[in-house]
Amino acid sequence: MFTAIYSPLQQLNYFSEYQILVKRDDLIDPYISGNKWRKLKYILAAAEVQQRTHLVTFGGAYSNHIVATAAACARAGLKSTAFVRGDATECAGNEMLMLCRLFGMELIFTDRLSYKNKSLLFDTYFADDKNALFVDEGGAGTEALKGCAEIIAELPADTDHIFCAAGTGTTAAGLLNGIYRAGLKTRLHVVPVLKGGDFIADEIARYTGHTDQLILHTTYHFGGYAKTRPELIDFIKKFTRSEGMLIDPVYTGKMFYAINDLLKNNYFDPSDKIIALHTGGLLGLLGMKEKF
Repeated sequence: MFTAIYSPLQQLNYFSEYQILVKRDDLIDPYISGNKWRKLKYILAAAEVQQRTHLVTFGGAYSNHIVATAAACARAGLKSTAFVRGDATECAGNEMLMLCRLFGMELIFTDRLSYKNKSLLFDTYFADDKNALFVDEGGAGTEALKGCAEIIAELPADTDHIFCAAGTGTTAAGLLNGIYRAGLKTRLHVVPVLKGGDFIADEIARYTGHTDQLILHTTYHFGGYAKTRPELIDFIKKFTRSEGMLIDPVYTGKMFYAINDLLKNNYFDPSDKIIALHTGGLLGLLGMKEKF
């Protein structure tokens, strides 16, 4: 299932004075899209090697990762379970969890305190299940890094700047590894979507060893994870109408807003080649539909 993909480079019209392309990883698959596809590719390969037939993962009620895991497992003929952070009653009517159930995923709702110790949760329910494979929240891990690093080989070698949004930093770490291994001079610009996102540099360094080609833009979180402000929503509406390309308020909207703001402040040279990675995750719009 993880063979040929459709992820073209598309010129943006919204930033007409600059050479800005979008890597359309959101087009890879409607449910296993963007960085979720990249991360799960080698997680499923590891499950096959280890002869595991049950993936157990974690996420919030509107997690794109658990939907992607549910879909990927269904296609691969594997069992899937997700620990969902939240109360079952509060999540009633949740469209994304409905999709998970349709794909055959079992959902175990857990309180926020218990959720913090994911290893204990896994052991409590599945310590005796030899078929179960622990998959961290968001698919974080060495397999995810390997999959995300492959993006670099699909981009022009003369790219000056690459942008990506970041929650945990796993995708960014994979990209930076790919840049280093290819011996490129490309700068990686990371837009943390959480308040206080400076910690992401440490997370990336933990995987890559050094971060000399990394630039963090930590002022575009709009109040924190899944937080928005009117100016962000207005930008997303204008951008989507201009490009015919959906972006979301949690990740990609903040990244493109950051690019737009940096361009307004003459951060780049007009001759720079800039690529923005569209990491998919558009189902998250369902959890914020009242904003639009």
